[in-house]
Amino acid sequence: MTTQADPRLAARQVVTGLTAPGAPFELVREEVLGAPVTLFANRRRALHELLAESVAHGDRTYVATLEERISFAEHAALVSSLAQALREEHGVRPGDRVAVAAANSVEWMLTFWAAASIGAVTVGFNAWWSARELAFGIEHAQPVLVVADDRRRALLGDTTVPVLGLEDVRGLAQAHPDAPLPSADVAEDDPAVILYTSGTSGRPKGATHSHRNLLSVVEYHRMSDALLGAFGDPTDPRDRTYLMVMPLFHIASLHNIVVPRLATGSKVALHLGSFQVDPVMRLVERERVTNWGAVPTMASRLLEADLSGYDTSSLTAFALASAPSSPQLKQRLRDHLPFASSLVDSYGLTESCTAVAVATPMDLAEAPGTLGNPIVGVEMEVRDGQGRPVPAGVEGEICVRSAYNMLGYWGDEDATAQAIRADRWLHTGDLGVRDEQGRVSLSSRRSDLIIRGGENVYPAEVEGVLADHPDVAECIVIGVDHPDLGQEVAAVVVPRPEADLDTLDARLREHAAEALAYFKVPTQWRLSTTPLPRNATGKVIRREVSA
Repeated sequence: MTTQADPRLAARQVVTGLTAPGAPFELVREEVLGAPVTLFANRRRALHELLAESVAHGDRTYVATLEERISFAEHAALVSSLAQALREEHGVRPGDRVAVAAANSVEWMLTFWAAASIGAVTVGFNAWWSARELAFGIEHAQPVLVVADDRRRALLGDTTVPVLGLEDVRGLAQAHPDAPLPSADVAEDDPAVILYTSGTSGRPKGATHSHRNLLSVVEYHRMSDALLGAFGDPTDPRDRTYLMVMPLFHIASLHNIVVPRLATGSKVALHLGSFQVDPVMRLVERERVTNWGAVPTMASRLLEADLSGYDTSSLTAFALASAPSSPQLKQRLRDHLPFASSLVDSYGLTESCTAVAVATPMDLAEAPGTLGNPIVGVEMEVRDGQGRPVPAGVEGEICVRSAYNMLGYWGDEDATAQAIRADRWLHTGDLGVRDEQGRVSLSSRRSDLIIRGGENVYPAEVEGVLADHPDVAECIVIGVDHPDLGQEVAAVVVPRPEADLDTLDARLREHAAEALAYFKVPTQWRLSTTPLPRNATGKVIRREVSA
């Protein structure tokens, strides 16, 4: 246990010790796909290794829902049976794609582990996709098999690709009880997963993640557990329970809960169905959830609910992820939710597999808008339009390089070349600034930038101000064409039910003018009684909103 008085310096010293030569999480520099990358020396090389090792956790619970519990040993047997059936009865071979079009379920998880363990590639279709989008996914990924729940199965129609229902998957997972643990001869940089970008603009792209990517994420989580232990947390990682409410076709759930928790022996508390406060809190209470990562929309609903009847005493870690959140929301969470007192925030994207940066409670106290420092193994630069790194305090595009970064976009060389440039640097398309401490703050997505009369307006900044008004339930700021200025700023606001609508736009304009420069204050306002359209990760689908 460290006794260093400066927590930030102490953390750096502990991380240095954990990652030093000969240490459990030793870092080495090796060439990956033609570029130098920082790697964990003691990583596994293929996902089937994690499945084999997980048997040692025996009767401990791996996944629990409100309906069932499955131990690590039971899970390994189910996956082994399913893997044998995929190989022998459905002809799935290494490199083949197995698509999953379903809401969260145990069968989704079983399919992933079975496919990964035989060298196939799991393709996570967005469960909110329409029939047309599902047809695009099948044409794009060319799967040899699709696993679908009843709702998505109906949308698939008369596809020529074989489709298994969830009941079929469960049956195959029990059909070969004596099946051996599966394995496959795969290379570290062979693809393991394709997850589609959220599609907030343009056609979805399939971010392709390798065995190396996911197993690097595992080691990062193992090291995070070791870091907690070094600072005096006596909890055995196997005694932690991670709530999973975000969709499995998202890195927050699949890459950062399902995969690492099989490795650490921790429990996954899997919520089934859409987010509703009561069943989620009953799961938290029953399974003694310790860790919860939520999108801001979920956090806001918790603030509006009466949680006094639920036992949340087990919750010791609460984090925001997957969508931007304002400093005001974070403060309300700290003020009203006991388990959010040590709130953390993070910045990541589908292409990065895990968080790029994490903001600790200390970071958020010192710089409320920050998203923190890069995590271990991530190199970050903020670059100008010519690709040159800029100093602290200067805005530019956030670029990162790490062993976590995706291979590229499936079947799209042009998009890959735009995203991953020389020496495997990922150009995120996000605009941000780093401070003197190395922490990054996000300005906006480049595609969301509003340029009004030559002045840049960042929607996230304006939205943060408007969201702090007591009469605003949610809002979005967009650019609209203007014959003289090029663009002007427009706001679409969903008022709270009790708000007085007669003068609301004038009051909001006055509120914004008090906090923002004149060119940032919206000149067009639309009040809407319909909630803003959001994708499965809680982000507003900007292309579906008009002024």
